[in-house]
Amino acid sequence: LEEYLNDLVAGGHNCLYRTPPTSLASILEFIALGFPRLLRRRWRAFALSTALFLVPFLVGTLVGATRPDLAVLVAGEEQLQQATESYSRQLYTSTDERYTGERSFMFGFYVNNNTGIAFQAFSLGALAGIGTCYVLLSNGISIGLVQGAMLSKGGATAVNFTSFVITHGSLELTAIVISGAAGFVLAQSLLLPGERTRMESLRHHGRESLQLALGAGVMLFGAALLEGYFSPLPIAPAFKYTAGALAWLLVGLWLGLAGRDRVLAEDSAGSAES
Repeated sequence: LEEYLNDLVAGGHNCLYRTPPTSLASILEFIALGFPRLLRRRWRAFALSTALFLVPFLVGTLVGATRPDLAVLVAGEEQLQQATESYSRQLYTSTDERYTGERSFMFGFYVNNNTGIAFQAFSLGALAGIGTCYVLLSNGISIGLVQGAMLSKGGATAVNFTSFVITHGSLELTAIVISGAAGFVLAQSLLLPGERTRMESLRHHGRESLQLALGAGVMLFGAALLEGYFSPLPIAPAFKYTAGALAWLLVGLWLGLAGRDRVLAEDSAGSAES
């Protein structure tokens, strides 16, 4: 009888405490609703990450636009020269046969490059958040300087550059900032454990930190698709500006409002039960 009961307890334990199976529906629900809810709950980390990236980005843009020579010192003459040559003319024509092959290659490059930056911003949070600060500041400065240098050229170069980056930038830049927020949540688990032990704090905050990083990874994948296949299309800049404005609006609405109704419904249900 004792052996039989032990077997029942062991089987029941495995049923109760095993990791629930992950389905495609649950993944999609997390991306659509759970991820923006989690980001809003961690708004302090997101606000800090935004400030550390956005301020040097704007300053870098201003400096690059007014002093292109300083942008050369930071970004490198070769990189800026290549960028200038690329954006001084339209990347492709409507009959260009290079489009499919080259853009597929660049899609893979964008995925590798952008996820590398995001992973650094997230993982270096383990160094008390100092590494995350460095990644956000350095990338904000370098991206801003390059943007400012392109804007200083004026004419077709500035138009081609801004129309190229505006659409995928909504996902790409926001995802980098969210990766930084994930790094700061990870740093919080080690620096500010509260009443928990550091190991318990790491388990609690580390799970949410990883979820933020994974959500940012999905955003970067979408950004790479846009950057690889939509941004270089030989279409009117006005159409790209319209699509870019719509993309920024949709990203803002998704991260700011998605899942809010469910949270309110759950709170109301909890109040009714009380």
